[in-house]
Amino acid sequence: MNSTPPMGPPHHENFPPGELHHEAPGIEFMVEDAPDFELSDAESLLEWIERVAKVHEHRIVQLTYIFCSDDYLHRLNIQYLDHDTLTDVITFDNSDDADILEGDIFISVERVRDNAHDLGIPFRDELHRVMIHGVLHLLGYHDKDLLSQTAMRAKEDYCLALRKF
Repeated sequence: MNSTPPMGPPHHENFPPGELHHEAPGIEFMVEDAPDFELSDAESLLEWIERVAKVHEHRIVQLTYIFCSDDYLHRLNIQYLDHDTLTDVITFDNSDDADILEGDIFISVERVRDNAHDLGIPFRDELHRVMIHGVLHLLGYHDKDLLSQTAMRAKEDYCLALRKF
């Protein structure tokens, strides 16, 4: 899983428009270059993400999830992180204040699907883990080394336990 790049791209509005699927004040879900993907439990996801932010004493100003293909995310990974590898998530932090969440979380649906298959877990569970992984990066958590990866995984598990669906 990728961390937040030091300098992200311009806000998601500067990317080619995707198909808007669900939106709540401060959070939106979009699909870009992943025509077979359909997000289920969108309303429950919105409530859960807001709950995670509140538990961490943060307020969501603007959080955009962009569900995309491997190819789409790979291009972003090369362009903005100089990493020529596939990844499941890239988070761009657009916030100016420490207590707010504002950013774009790009998720490769293909990578999440492959990871879920390899781990022998439901796609839904892996998708939720990756979704909250992006939020945790915006909250200041990192996964650059083994110790921080272990802490990140424990935090993901804690946040997943906050789901009520």
